[in-house]
Amino acid sequence: MSETAPAQPPLIISIQSQVVYGHVGNSAALFPMQAAGLEVAPIPTVIFSNTPNHPTLRGRALPADFFADLLRGAEERDLHRRAAFIVSGYIGSVEVAELTAAFITRAKALNPDLIYLCDPVLGDTGPGVYVPEAIAAIMRDRLLPLADLATPNPFELSWLTAVEINRIEDLRQAAARLQMAPGGQLIATGCQLKDTPPDMIESVIVGPSDISRHPVQHLPIYVAGTGDLFAGLITSGLARGLALPDAVELGQELTSRALCSARDLGTKEVVLTDPVFRARLLELGRLVD
Repeated sequence: MSETAPAQPPLIISIQSQVVYGHVGNSAALFPMQAAGLEVAPIPTVIFSNTPNHPTLRGRALPADFFADLLRGAEERDLHRRAAFIVSGYIGSVEVAELTAAFITRAKALNPDLIYLCDPVLGDTGPGVYVPEAIAAIMRDRLLPLADLATPNPFELSWLTAVEINRIEDLRQAAARLQMAPGGQLIATGCQLKDTPPDMIESVIVGPSDISRHPVQHLPIYVAGTGDLFAGLITSGLARGLALPDAVELGQELTSRALCSARDLGTKEVVLTDPVFRARLLELGRLVD
């Protein structure tokens, strides 16, 4: 009696930063997606020695011709035709931003079922905008109009839309101004609105016709890479069949656990080694068994 061949897992193309030490960009998102049983094609936009919360930072953005060659190789392997999701995050040069937009445009034209999640990593409260404004403008004008999902924090959302984020109504207005792909859904992360309960923080999903709010305990723990991890976890949940609200709540749960692990270990890096964190991802991968 022959056994049925296993189904090929969903493929995610993840276009983000990469570091040697620490966890930001693909160095935060790759492991959770793989632990959930997904096939991941990571394409680096920059390669740095470490996260930016250290006294020194080595490395650089990939040269445009090198990055273009990686995209060409991905297309030669038909990855853009097979992918279920493309995720983009931090981009370190204007040329790489433009190449990323062109690649996603081609991929979506050839693969109508492809879902593109844009994490427009451009700044935060405190540091302000930490990418050149020309890169942020490409995110606003070329990448977000392609996006089916977007995960900006309130600072990024305000910069992108010129809407100050204080109330649910502000999120509605900002979502309309983002001009995402038809049917696109905004996932505003890290929101503390006027009516957010004390000691809580919210992810708010704004769709074409409805809004859902997802509060979670606010942990005053600040490490680089939490947004990258969160976007990777949402993608993992969606690729494994969770509805978007459930994927967001899974992302909140596991991001909170990663932050608590960092606090308990006294490190400034996202921690991905917690046994419960890893077990939850393996459980997610078994949803298709």
